[in-house]
Amino acid sequence: MSDTQSTNAVAPILQVILRDAHPVSRRDISQNALRVLYRLREAGFQSYLVGGAVRDLLIGVIPKDFDVATDATPEQVKSLFRNCRLIGRRFRLAHVVFGREIIEVATFRAASSNDDDGNGDRKVHDDGRVLRDNIYGTIEEDAVRRDFTANALYYAIDDFSIRDYVGGYEDVLARRMRLIGDPETRYREDPVRMLRAVRLAAKLDFEIESATASPLPKLASLLSEAAPARLFEECLKLFLSGHAVASFEGLERHGLLAVLLPETAEALKANRSGALRRMVIAGLANTDARVARDEPVSPAFLFALLLWPAYCRALMALQGQGVHVTEAQRRAADRVTLHQTHIIALPRRFSVPMQEIWLLQPRFSQRKRVGRFMAHPRFRAAFDFLQLRQHASDEHAADIVYWRDEQLVHVAVNGGDGDAEFDSTSPDDIAAEEAAPRKRRRRRRSPAKTE
Repeated sequence: MSDTQSTNAVAPILQVILRDAHPVSRRDISQNALRVLYRLREAGFQSYLVGGAVRDLLIGVIPKDFDVATDATPEQVKSLFRNCRLIGRRFRLAHVVFGREIIEVATFRAASSNDDDGNGDRKVHDDGRVLRDNIYGTIEEDAVRRDFTANALYYAIDDFSIRDYVGGYEDVLARRMRLIGDPETRYREDPVRMLRAVRLAAKLDFEIESATASPLPKLASLLSEAAPARLFEECLKLFLSGHAVASFEGLERHGLLAVLLPETAEALKANRSGALRRMVIAGLANTDARVARDEPVSPAFLFALLLWPAYCRALMALQGQGVHVTEAQRRAADRVTLHQTHIIALPRRFSVPMQEIWLLQPRFSQRKRVGRFMAHPRFRAAFDFLQLRQHASDEHAADIVYWRDEQLVHVAVNGGDGDAEFDSTSPDDIAAEEAAPRKRRRRRRSPAKTE
């Protein structure tokens, strides 16, 4: 089934929800988004607040982003706003910039097969993935082209009504994620849509509708065809948006974890006691708590947690082969990192500190060179990780007490607030180091030769 068939099979039926029948108010909409909506309308174009913002406002959540849909082309939008830039090749978009806030403006898109794009720009891979899609159409066509019904709602600035063409309003009220069109075809167009289904369901506390959920285990392998860099970004959205536990459980439940984090999934399956899973869930719960407190979370620490089961399994295998423990630790860290980066493009600025967190763990039981160890740039992250390991086994309790006391002594001698400095589940020092500009090393000049 082609993309045209998968979306055109859904006949758009307009339902207008009048202002007195829904809770969306202009008071809750970004003033900059309202400026864009009114400016487009004054220029004679249709303009609607669309997608996640409308969905979130309906369930009482303040949106982080406000997107606009219009019948104006990106070039026409740019001509109306001096603070506008055009981006994207796969999907051409207009970004209207108001300081730190960006209002994304998309032109209504039409469904079109790859062989009838004489009036637009569209390209589809042989396997069904959409590579480029800039065919413009009507609001009805745009609605059936969107991924989930909950994201296909349009708030009209003319009369403050909500326009629903695909039953999204009822789905939002029922807290239900449902794909528009044939689910298998829509997943083949963009396999990352499977992760999006899990993430949105976790974020919104929605259930994935049965027809939308049933193809996920069968099509999970398609994720391996997605760009590793894109999967890295999707992982950050899955686990650093405040709903990491629900996202992880959703990946497990729908058979996606085994493709996204295959060695971790294997290790968790082999760990019959469930200790490793308890640790991962506890760490993700702490991550959610930090996000809720608006505290930084380092991707290095996150992936150290997610890949720890894989590292432990690889380490045990190497030691079982007679490899010396220190060498086994290094090789296990390299092996897990290498295998995972083929799937998810984990940048070195995160993979290196991730490995350091792992490789520092044995030093806590040695209790040697205390001052030097505590001066290590990854000490705090490694200690926080050690505390997480207690959820898998209480054998680390004595080490945790010892090193916590040592830190308090260090603070007492050197000054500072011990609780504030060392009470972090995902340490601030890594986040600060990643954000800090790198200093350029000045090249020494060789001394001038004398004759």
